[in-house]
Amino acid sequence: MSTSQLFSPFELGQLTLANRVVMAPLTRGRAGKARIPNKLMAEYYAQRSSAGLIISEATTISEQANGWNESPGIYTDEMTKAWKTITTAVHKNGGRIFLQLWHMGRASHSSFHNGELPVAPSAIKIEGDGLYTPNGKQDYEVPRALETSEIPGIVEDYRRAAERAREAGFDGVEIHGANGYLIDQFLQSKTNQRTDRYGGSVENRYRLLGEVVHAVTGVWPADQVGVRLSPNGVFNDMGSNDYREQFTYAAQQLDRYSLAYLHVLDGLAFGFHELGNPMTLSEFRRVFHGALIGNCGYSREEAEERLQSGEADLIAFGRPFISNPDLVERFQNDWPLAEAADMSVWYSPTGAAGYTDFPTYHETVAT
Repeated sequence: MSTSQLFSPFELGQLTLANRVVMAPLTRGRAGKARIPNKLMAEYYAQRSSAGLIISEATTISEQANGWNESPGIYTDEMTKAWKTITTAVHKNGGRIFLQLWHMGRASHSSFHNGELPVAPSAIKIEGDGLYTPNGKQDYEVPRALETSEIPGIVEDYRRAAERAREAGFDGVEIHGANGYLIDQFLQSKTNQRTDRYGGSVENRYRLLGEVVHAVTGVWPADQVGVRLSPNGVFNDMGSNDYREQFTYAAQQLDRYSLAYLHVLDGLAFGFHELGNPMTLSEFRRVFHGALIGNCGYSREEAEERLQSGEADLIAFGRPFISNPDLVERFQNDWPLAEAADMSVWYSPTGAAGYTDFPTYHETVAT
């Protein structure tokens, strides 16, 4: 594929990426109960470091932000030091890696918080079949609405996590504003029914994201900070009637920062709220003038089309990277992809099994 843009270098702020294949953030649940990154995780990321850019699994910024079994954090010195092992392994293999900063908000449970309810913009429960907790699968709870006075503390948690990411040797950070987690909950009218300055209008609902971006870009150069949004998604019971107005406004405001990128889940592989036509990358291109990453269910051919058309600058792949550590090489050489990993291993704390034991194409043909 000599004319392919997918394998051409890309200047992302201060970084030169070897190609335009991004490894999407994938929560895998291998950090153990203490949420401390480990050598197995370093091996996993190093195996996949031929991606132009790796975006790490979602990583919690505080104890309050937790809500997923055995996902990693970056809010203690021990966690920060452990992440350094991973960034070193990726860099040794020539890769680049951003850390995704995460607060789960209402998509959590009191069993993660010593009996205290999870927090959210408003006391609105997720409608769904429950979530996996340290005590097994449990029903969602009505979250506690944050007091206005508490929000600056959460912004500070993001800022401090961004500092720790620098200490750990990451190449940048991505602010997770998608998939029904805390920032997305503030953005969307379905989950944000506040009457203070953080709710009631598209401008007010954007405010938390804006404050987080302002804080994080005080730690990192703006061109080493990305933001992820999911305007079409239903994950965690999301989807608001004014989604197009809200996400267009958010992108317009983010454009002022000269960020590294805007990462948009434009694909519908995770479901679509069907409240109108899906928002497209071309809509975001009209209001956001930095790099755009498309994501969610792309094939290699579809990725190439988006790049050739100019709608996207980079394309993120998630699930294919699970069972194809050498996904870039398989795409580039037209080698067949490995069979998709069974969902039972996606998030399971099973150690290396279903995590670092997927062979490369060369290892497959050698046997």
